[in-house]
Amino acid sequence: MDYGKVANAVYQHIGGRENIVSAAHCATRLRLVIGNNKKCSKEALENIDGVKGVFEASGQLQIIFGTGVVNKVYDEFIKISGITESSKEDVKKAAAQRQNIFKRAVKTLGDIFVPIIPAIVASGLLMGLLEGLANVWPAMTGSGTYTIIHLFSNAAFVFLPVLIAVSAAKTFGGNLFLGAVIGMIMIHPDLLNAWSVAGMEAADIPSAAAWFGLYDINLVGYQGHVIPVVIAVWLMCTIEKKLHKIVPEMIDLFVTPLVTVLVTGYLTLTVIGPVFSTLENYVLAGAQALIAVPFGIGGALIGAAYAPTVVAGVHHMYNALEAGLLSSIGINTWMPIATAANVAQGAAALALALKTHNRKTKAIALPASLSAFLGITEPAIFGVNIRYMKPFIAGCIGGACGGLVAGLFGVGATAYGITGIFGFLITTNYTLQYALVILVASAVSFIISWLLYKEAEDHTETAKAPETLEVKKHAVYSPMQGTVIPMAEVPDDTFAAEILGKGMAIVPESGEVAAPVNGKISTIFDTRHAVGITTDDGMELLIHVGINTVELNGQYFTAHVAEGDTVKAGQPLLTVDLAGIASAGYDLTTPVIVTNSDDYEEVRMTASGKVDLLEQILEVR
Repeated sequence: MDYGKVANAVYQHIGGRENIVSAAHCATRLRLVIGNNKKCSKEALENIDGVKGVFEASGQLQIIFGTGVVNKVYDEFIKISGITESSKEDVKKAAAQRQNIFKRAVKTLGDIFVPIIPAIVASGLLMGLLEGLANVWPAMTGSGTYTIIHLFSNAAFVFLPVLIAVSAAKTFGGNLFLGAVIGMIMIHPDLLNAWSVAGMEAADIPSAAAWFGLYDINLVGYQGHVIPVVIAVWLMCTIEKKLHKIVPEMIDLFVTPLVTVLVTGYLTLTVIGPVFSTLENYVLAGAQALIAVPFGIGGALIGAAYAPTVVAGVHHMYNALEAGLLSSIGINTWMPIATAANVAQGAAALALALKTHNRKTKAIALPASLSAFLGITEPAIFGVNIRYMKPFIAGCIGGACGGLVAGLFGVGATAYGITGIFGFLITTNYTLQYALVILVASAVSFIISWLLYKEAEDHTETAKAPETLEVKKHAVYSPMQGTVIPMAEVPDDTFAAEILGKGMAIVPESGEVAAPVNGKISTIFDTRHAVGITTDDGMELLIHVGINTVELNGQYFTAHVAEGDTVKAGQPLLTVDLAGIASAGYDLTTPVIVTNSDDYEEVRMTASGKVDLLEQILEVR
């Protein structure tokens, strides 16, 4: 792969330097924040060699290249664009500033709950494996080993508020250890354990007067709650930052932590905790009620809607919901439905991969499908299914059917952060039911995607295959689809007077430029607006896309060939963003010129009006 060529194509199709806010890359994707989305041609980006998918998420334009390629493209992109290198965090911050309040709030929840997934997964896996072994060998529950490992398995859930508090403090830019203190306050042993309250009479629950006797609060911990912790730590970080600004440095070390913990702790136990724990209870009760809608209908609705929320970039809010379900009822009934949605998108992409004849699409869809079955759906959704839409719809239908099964059987998991095939590790009490969820979601999605997908939907291969075209001697074929006009009608004096040679012109309707003859690329301008071809019998052709388009310096043009390449009629030469050129104020009329026309007796037009790609337009004798 020519990484410089690929990087330059990306640079041109996102609108050039003035449209780039920041750029970074991860293991597989080039992550860009751009100023104006209207200046970006996603279709052209998707057609660049090496690009496996293009999508927008969390305010970023993400271009999938794959491991080992993206870093090399990124290095060339930095050289071409002249921008400074950015970290992923810089790009995330830049992208966040461009999002609305709701999306910023959802992103914040993701930033808090995603980092603690390893701790939840470790505890959830231990819990699932322990329960599975106990079902097979009940006697082990009386052993010391069981007691010790059981202690390990629920540690993350017992102290979950502390984990959340530390992660929230990092996200909000506060002191991590002060955040930990706030989390500890909320589950302090002097407070009655929240899980012990359920069977107690109200009169037996200890209480204390708050705000000078204005009202009483129950001295109950916040085990099983997540949102009150997030709100409390946000307040703590806000207070801490304000104090750092106004407290003299000499006493800052003492005053700021003292006041921060005192004010935040008191407000948390007297206001934030009681209010937001009640609100959270309503949200969790609503989620449980939705999942429990009779006949699995709730699961079907969630399974159908899950993938669209991924497209909208708001699916990270489910991390908080799943953590809340685990803390409050000890089982995550949301995860199996998410699995149904994920594997359904993977199966839809698999059907397309097996049915398509487009090599590039197949090369993208197959690994994307596997990734979705392992729980990572972005490549399948954004790289394949959304591009063709019908597979995406098939995936949503499959997700609904799988979610229906999950709802009917009440399938649950012991952790969150894992879906797909690996989800078997945290659904040990529902192995058969979980397998049925995956099977139903995959089968329905695959079948529907297979039936709906038609190869005609693939617009990336508009040129006819060279081997299907019988190239006539002395014939020149149309390099673009559009309307043929005589050279005299070209709105440029040089072309109209045929100073460069005889020929004709096309007012194009499609941005695909194909070779009009068999020959060798004799010239391709650095600006990619014009290509010269010499045939085996000496005819010299020039295809000049647009009038004065050299001034665009290559913007809106992607080249698929280089000087010296041998080409056959119908082989793609350029991909052109016609809308971008027109919006920049340039005429699209494309002359096709026989530059050595003095060597021939006649250069005659053989077509008029509308022409298809590779329809004969000139005869040279």
